[in-house]
Amino acid sequence: MPKAFKKYSLKTLWYLLFKIYIKIGLFFYTKKIKVVGKNNVPKKGAVLFAVNHPNGLLDPLIVATNTPRVSHFLVRAAVFKKPLVKKFLATLNLMPIYRIRDGRKEISKNTEVFNDCFEILNKQQALMIFPEGSHNRKRTVRNISKGFTRIVYGALEKYPELQINIIPIGITYQNASKFPSKIAIHFGTSINANAYYNAKNPNDSLSIQQLKDAVANQLKELSVHILDNENYQETLQRLNKSNIDFTEVKKVNSQIKKKEFHTEETKINFIKPMYYIWVVNSFFPWILCKITSRKSKEIEFIDTFSAALGISIFPLFYTIQTLCIYAFFNLKTAVLYAGFSIILTLIYVKFSTTPTESHPE
Repeated sequence: MPKAFKKYSLKTLWYLLFKIYIKIGLFFYTKKIKVVGKNNVPKKGAVLFAVNHPNGLLDPLIVATNTPRVSHFLVRAAVFKKPLVKKFLATLNLMPIYRIRDGRKEISKNTEVFNDCFEILNKQQALMIFPEGSHNRKRTVRNISKGFTRIVYGALEKYPELQINIIPIGITYQNASKFPSKIAIHFGTSINANAYYNAKNPNDSLSIQQLKDAVANQLKELSVHILDNENYQETLQRLNKSNIDFTEVKKVNSQIKKKEFHTEETKINFIKPMYYIWVVNSFFPWILCKITSRKSKEIEFIDTFSAALGISIFPLFYTIQTLCIYAFFNLKTAVLYAGFSIILTLIYVKFSTTPTESHPE
């Protein structure tokens, strides 16, 4: 084993290799991933990434593959129902978090999960959570849940000398559930949790609210935020009609605050014919993605299923098809086909025009 890898445990090495694989897959799946403020992430020490949650399991994948730290994740318990899936996800540092909808008896399991989180932070590692408590495609930052502060203050209560830095992270999709999509990730400035913690009264409602507000205020600047009131739909529709690039987060939030919506030039999708060639070349995995997305009960999981199939089934299909061409023709023809498939995919993904949302939230 190379010296560069000797310092890692087998589990960490597996995590890093899987991270590379997913990062490559997302490169082919997304038009562009814009990353801002990555230098705000501390290289060492206990870090808690607090991320908004618009788009199912794709959110942690997007953030993890663009974060320099090895992270542990809290995701909803429903994903862990199957034993084999649970074991696999555990190898990638994913941990279940139980909600009331999972059953009141299941909620008690969170005590053990929270204790694991305390230990992760005490070991100076990184933990990623979604403090809104659930996913929702609405372009608004929702209320921060109590579970977020329970983890932070619980760790500080158990380990008084521990220093915890919170990094808010905002994710914004140009059009979630549409392939390919542009995505923006904005890393916020570090929030020192110790400065808010009241050691004499860990349950102090004022300090808890102040920490929640500090995180929420940054998330409202780091992602597109429309106030969730009677004007929400009107504002969203005006942004959609203006052909706005939602990944230009600062610009969009400025227009929302000023209520000035500047119409962007409509771009003609010259690459659209490439899509039909790509579909013909990838028909079986493409139709599988279509069928799976239609069966999804939650719109926030359409992208998750599409990305998962895209990253796994498409490379397998192209490999099998390349081998078949090699068997029936020759190596040169097979190599040319493989290269053609890769270039065709890249041209369509990277140069096609991603529309704004065509439906109301």
